[in-house]
Amino acid sequence: MDVELRQLRCLVGIVEAGTFTDAAIELGVSQAAVSRNLLGLERELGVRLLHRTSRTITPTTIGVQVLARARQVLAEVDELVREATTGHTRLRVGHAWSAVGRYTAEFQRRWAAEHPEIELQLVRTNTATGGLAEGLCDLAIVRTQVDQTRFAHTTVAKERRYCALAADDPLAKKRTLTLAQLSDRTIVIDRRTGSTTADLWPEDARPKLEYTQDVDDWLSAIASGRCVGLTPHATVTQYRRDGIVYRPVRDAPPVDVHLIWHRQDPHPATQAAVTLLTNLYQDN
Repeated sequence: MDVELRQLRCLVGIVEAGTFTDAAIELGVSQAAVSRNLLGLERELGVRLLHRTSRTITPTTIGVQVLARARQVLAEVDELVREATTGHTRLRVGHAWSAVGRYTAEFQRRWAAEHPEIELQLVRTNTATGGLAEGLCDLAIVRTQVDQTRFAHTTVAKERRYCALAADDPLAKKRTLTLAQLSDRTIVIDRRTGSTTADLWPEDARPKLEYTQDVDDWLSAIASGRCVGLTPHATVTQYRRDGIVYRPVRDAPPVDVHLIWHRQDPHPATQAAVTLLTNLYQDN
């Protein structure tokens, strides 16, 4: 079977325009070409797609189904073309949870001022590479270990760790905490994207762990009082919630903030993003 895009466009065009003549005008082809493409599509599929009278054109039962799928296919093709042709006029920056925390809004504002020709899009994807491996972004902000065989990277900052806990938790009364004070608690973590592991504690004094896959679920578990969380400072500013407070953990090692991108064919604006993010962290 060899269904062509022009056949699908003609089917959609006929239904939307209401006549073969108007469809031909909209598509910029001859009426004969519209008829030929519709007949070719019906021949390939082995079904009749349209009821045609001298006054009306309506989809058959199977035609309604084919029409819906044709619109989906054409929309995806149009998006593919747009992605390919606007790749260098848009920069997609992926992240798993909290982008660059308190610097996120300033990053967006400065980028718009300094690079008005390149649209900046922040894309939240809860994967270990912030959507980079999945092709959802051009570069990504991650706070986990980087696979340096697959991705180029630079470390733009180090962030202090904080404990997230219910506002009525006894530990919330303290201004700062230690890892030892959390060793008898249940720590909720995201194994895919989180920066917390049991290795932060001595082997004989490790807390219980509970796992989640989304920041909202993480916050809900903490608000319930059942768990506490350990997180970089970026989460503190991006996810303020009623019933949850954050306290710095003074003896926990800081978290490296990495910017990663594909080694082959990086986006032309990659270095500009690296420079801007590095400056944001260094200036504050």
